[in-house]
Parts: sequence; C-alpha cells; structure tokens
Amino acid sequence: MNNVAIHVKLIIVAAIWGFGWPAGRVVATELPPIGSAWVRYVMVVIMFLAYLKWSNQWILPSKTQWKHVAWIGLFSTFVYQSMFMYGMRYTAAGDASLMITFNPLFTAFLAVLFLGERMSWRLFGGLVLAFAGVAVLFLASPNTDIPEMERWIGNAFIAGAAFAWAASTIIMKRVMTDIPEDAEAPLSPLHLTVWSSVIGLLILTPWAGIEALEANWTMPSVEAWAGILFLAVFSTVMAYVWFAEGIRVIGAGPSAFYIYLVPPFGILGGWLLLNEQLGTSLVVAFALIVGGVLLAQSKQTPTEQAS
Repeated sequence: MNNVAIHVKLIIVAAIWGFGWPAGRVVATELPPIGSAWVRYVMVVIMFLAYLKWSNQWILPSKTQWKHVAWIGLFSTFVYQSMFMYGMRYTAAGDASLMITFNPLFTAFLAVLFLGERMSWRLFGGLVLAFAGVAVLFLASPNTDIPEMERWIGNAFIAGAAFAWAASTIIMKRVMTDIPEDAEAPLSPLHLTVWSSVIGLLILTPWAGIEALEANWTMPSVEAWAGILFLAVFSTVMAYVWFAEGIRVIGAGPSAFYIYLVPPFGILGGWLLLNEQLGTSLVVAFALIVGGVLLAQSKQTPTEQAS
C-alpha cells in the first residue's frame, strides 16, 4: 500500500498513452505528418531541457555516447514519429494501438540478431501468436468505414514504427550498460530520451522544412492543436517522467505490466472521441498479440535453457 500513488500514476500513464492514439489520428488527418511531428518535438525538447535544469540532472553525453544517442534519435524520434504520423493518417486509432504492441516482440527478435540472445521456442511461439492477431486485425477490423487498403497501409506504417522503436531499444540497452573510455558512467534512460529527442528534432527540421514548402497548409482546428499539445505535454513528457518514476520505485517488470492497458484505452478513446467501432475481432486480436508477447517474455525452464 506504500506505493499506491505510483500505481495510480502508472494507470494514468497507460490511459494517456492509450488516448494518444485518437489524438494522433486527429492531428494526422489535418496536418502534414513531418511538420506536426516537428511542432510536437519542439515543445517536447523545450520541456525536457527545462526539466533537466530544474531537477539538477543536467548531464551531457561524452563524444562516444553522442554517437549512440544520434542513432537512438534517428530511430526513436525521426523514424518512429514519421511512421506514427503517416500510419495515423490512414488507420483507426484502436487498430494502431494494437499494432504497436508488437514492439517487445520486435525487440526480442532483434536481440537474437544483434545481442547474441538465443531464439527459443517461446519466442517463436509468441511471434506466431502475435502474427495471428495481426492477421485478425488486418482481415476483420470492425472499422470498415475506413477503406480496407488504407487500413492495411496505416497498420503497416505503425508496424514500422514499432520496429523502429525496437531498434532504438536495442541500442539503448548497450548504451545503458557500456561505459566508453571518455565517459564516467553509462547514460540513464532519462538522459538518453532527452538528448535523443534533441537529435531527433534536428533530423526532423530539414524534412519538415521541405514538407512545408510542398504542403497545402490550412489553419488547423482547435482539436488538432489540442491533439499536438496532448501528445507533447502529456503523452511524451509527463507520461515518461511518471513511467520512469515507476521503474525506479517498483521496478521495470511491474511497471511494464501497465503497458498492456494501453490498447484497451486506445480502443476506448477511438470509440469515445472518433466514433470508431468496437467488435469481437479487436478482443481476439488483443488476446493473441498480448498472449504472444507474454509467451515470448516468459521465463524458460532449466531444461529449455539447456536445450
């Protein structure tokens, strides 16, 4: 009971991340994708830097660490945000919130390729289950008011976003454990997130400029501006700080459990705010994908480890 406040914050974080999907859908249908991501991250970087200064955590990466941070910024900010905004232009918020749960499976698969971890039957089985869930989502989504091909394109972009985030996670695992010769300590998740956001904003800037020259700009609605503010202030800065606090107080495993609440909140947000459809296919897809993730992340028995 001593950590009730932390658990309440983590539930709020799951709700914020879930309602971020309909917010992204509103923004993506009104504004150019790269430009809207750029506006969001201008606000994010200002708030993150102010938070580091206010909390007396102003630590700069070393020269070697900056190289790793640049790769993380490329994948976690530039590629992820581009894929996210393009995906939300085409698909439903509820469908997208389910697709993004592929992130831990992609991370586990990349760990096999680049970190020398073993491909277990649990990981393979988890991938099969999750792909079955994606098949249900592609073929039987209740959001039939969106043309099928558009939903497929959007879902593919969101899968690409999940893959980009997984790639950045693999790099982060190395940076958080390795101490290069020109650094005194590994970078924390907070500092990796802040400085990779700065790099990602720098990468976004020229692309946003090119897009601005070619796009037909119209005055965004109040809902679109509210969506950008929600994604920047709540979904990125506040939610991350609270989630990091949860990891520090109750641990990474218990905190990660709350991520599984994000898709239900995303589906609920799409239904409440965008009049998206509910259906049993979403429940089936959620059960298969999350079941696959849980199977892939379950601990192996000693017999399995020795095989």
